[in-house]
Amino acid sequence: MPDHVELRRGAYYDSVSLMQVSRTVASAPGVEAAQVAMATDLNTDVIRGMGFTVPDDAGTNDLIVAIRGDEAAVEAGRAALESALADLKNAGAQSGGFGEAPPRRTLGGAIDASQANLALISVPGAYATVEALDAIHRGVSVMLFSDNVSVDDEIRLKDAAAAADVLVMGPDCGTAVVGGVALGFANAVRPGSVGIVAASGTGAQQVMCLLDAAGVGMSHCLGVGGRDMSAQVQGRSARQALAALAADDATTSVIVVSKPPAAEVLADMQSYAAGLGVPVHWATLGAGRPDLTAAVEAALRADGHPVPEWPSWTTDQQPAATGALRGLFCGGTLADEAMLIASEQLGGIRSNIPLSPELALGGDLRDDSHVVIDFGDDGMTQGRAHPMIDPSLRLERIATEAKDPTCGVLLLDLVLGYGAHQDPADELADAVRAARATAREAGRDLPVVVSLTGVENDPQGLERCATTLQQAGASVFLSNARATRHALSLLTAQEH
Repeated sequence: MPDHVELRRGAYYDSVSLMQVSRTVASAPGVEAAQVAMATDLNTDVIRGMGFTVPDDAGTNDLIVAIRGDEAAVEAGRAALESALADLKNAGAQSGGFGEAPPRRTLGGAIDASQANLALISVPGAYATVEALDAIHRGVSVMLFSDNVSVDDEIRLKDAAAAADVLVMGPDCGTAVVGGVALGFANAVRPGSVGIVAASGTGAQQVMCLLDAAGVGMSHCLGVGGRDMSAQVQGRSARQALAALAADDATTSVIVVSKPPAAEVLADMQSYAAGLGVPVHWATLGAGRPDLTAAVEAALRADGHPVPEWPSWTTDQQPAATGALRGLFCGGTLADEAMLIASEQLGGIRSNIPLSPELALGGDLRDDSHVVIDFGDDGMTQGRAHPMIDPSLRLERIATEAKDPTCGVLLLDLVLGYGAHQDPADELADAVRAARATAREAGRDLPVVVSLTGVENDPQGLERCATTLQQAGASVFLSNARATRHALSLLTAQEH
């Protein structure tokens, strides 16, 4: 089957657009495989892994087109490519009459024209700092969705924001809800009086969805970026966000959510919060600290709310497993939480975001032992859409694990809400069915457990997604902690 591979020098398109283009090309008649992407290291590795030969001089500003099929299929794929790229250009074209004012083409110009007080920035990390400083210097708070921003630049931005008395949410801030408006990846939760400060994206979504399941609403969720509570950044934005929520009349209590923070930063934040005059609860992951579900339960009790039975959709088709735990996550905080829980029972967990450096995976992200991978990590998203939008890399890895006799249990997450894939459950369910069938053909069982973060009012629908996955043979849990413990119980049942 001949391959067609070409480079288009300096032809930049954003990763979300190229994801759709790739799907269009791959669906052309006769095309066996296709990938259209910017030629980042990650994308070229993926394309080489598909069996294509990539030119050695491919650069990150080049568009790479790879199509496999017979001659007619390649021509159909190329035609589909040109049509899809033309549609992108047409959609982005600005047309206007001679007498009309030109559209604003800079962030500063847009701020001046609109009198906005919040700017959402999502550009490649190399350009994000300049854009954010432009907004800050105009007295505007920033949600910085961009990742791959250096720690030094993050500190620079947050110091500038403090001087201007505005807030920087980010970098790599994927989730916020301000005044009921969802920004980035967020869920359609009920309004209420609990504020969230989040040095975590999917962790914040897990907390807000658990609160919603308990009948408790949220006032605001102020994301601050996953590194904010680190030793380097020292909680610069978390401190400002706490003060803002304490001064907000609609907020009666606050939950701080974080990936494992630096111990001294957490202690400093707790001391600062004690003087704010509003109850502050802590859902901060780390060894010896409560998981997110337990932290939400403690906050509910402290605020006088009953703790519900968290929803689950389990299946009887989950036998005891022989082999290792393989966690394939889109959410970094959910992956962290799974590793913290699992390591208490299994020991060290290998990962691309390891709990300790000696547990780091190699470049191929493979190991015969217990493994948890965060497909949303910065190193996995250069030139690609976040896996909550484009799950293709994880779907490929699910198929790979199904063929691996050392894989005992698959633990997956699925995060619903605004900004995420419009229909992720069907694709994941198909992958689960195929993986379980592959394992059965090899004479082994492969239990699958899914942590499902969402609410019924999300565009994808919580109940529908849960039922779809359950029917595919997965056990599904709203609580990520409970999903992890269920997966562990399947691994260890053979020992009893």
